[in-house]
Amino acid sequence: MARHGRSLLFPRFAVALAAALLAGHAAAAAKPETRCGWFINPTPGNAWLIDPDAQWTVGLQGGHQAEGPWPEPPSEKDWVKHEGDPRGYGYGCACLKVVTGFDHSIVRILSAKGKPLAQCRRDRALTGLEPDYASDR
Repeated sequence: MARHGRSLLFPRFAVALAAALLAGHAAAAAKPETRCGWFINPTPGNAWLIDPDAQWTVGLQGGHQAEGPWPEPPSEKDWVKHEGDPRGYGYGCACLKVVTGFDHSIVRILSAKGKPLAQCRRDRALTGLEPDYASDR
């Protein structure tokens, strides 16, 4: 009987250990990080953040949508609109405190702050990453 009791104890311990390790891994993966770069919102429900590391998906129309607030530009002159688009879709510079997913998605936005366009334009790590709306004309 004692032998049978011990044999059940090991699998329970192994399951508990695995669950603890997975929970620790998930907690580490969910650590908030600050990402700064070009925040692009070209059409309803679609948004990305391009920083020096990657293009991060914030939202896809009819699909993934990050939880939390999107950044507001500090002024109207710090938002580049699609030419002729009265709805205000376009891009700007922003810093977001986020939780990211493994697939270059932003899962949750904890805070978002629009920055002057000049901040991203001066950042050498963002050189060549600014969207080109001239090709839309």
